Amino acid sequence: ARESGADVTFIDLKDFPMPLYDGDLEDKEGLPVNGRKLKDIFLQNQGLLIASPENNGSFTAVLKNTIDWLSRPAEGYPPLECFVNKYAVLMGTSVGYWGAVRSLIQLRPVFAHIKVTVLPEHINIPNAETAFESDGSLKDKKHHEAAKELGKKLTDTLKKNG
Repeated sequence: ARESGADVTFIDLKDFPMPLYDGDLEDKEGLPVNGRKLKDIFLQNQGLLIASPENNGSFTAVLKNTIDWLSRPAEGYPPLECFVNKYAVLMGTSVGYWGAVRSLIQLRPVFAHIKVTVLPEHINIPNAETAFESDGSLKDKKHHEAAKELGKKLTDTLKKNG
């Protein structure tokens, strides 16, 4: 996306730990501090390039928990405000042969429900334990080029619709 001219904000969910979503906790304490920080980042960005591992045939609990917290209202913002009318592309990996195909299929209706338009293109990276260089880049040139193309597709869509 950056190579295609987009301003990119990289987020690692490990940097934004939050408790498991619980409506009673929300009623008592409100949105966690890291939830507010992430909500602000999401509000400042037009698109989402989601890259996530697959765990036991599904997307990660950390990703789901983040979606659950960010979908909640916050002072000055209605529910879903940081998701509505956004565009997204999906990437995933797993240690298996199929990559993250199952988790990416499951993510689509979740994002549709929170009013994010997910573009049809996605990338599944199989054999995660051997797919990446030590710097995090993809070893396979076809996967690397597909990831670049996915970022370009999102950037072009945002330019066209933004």
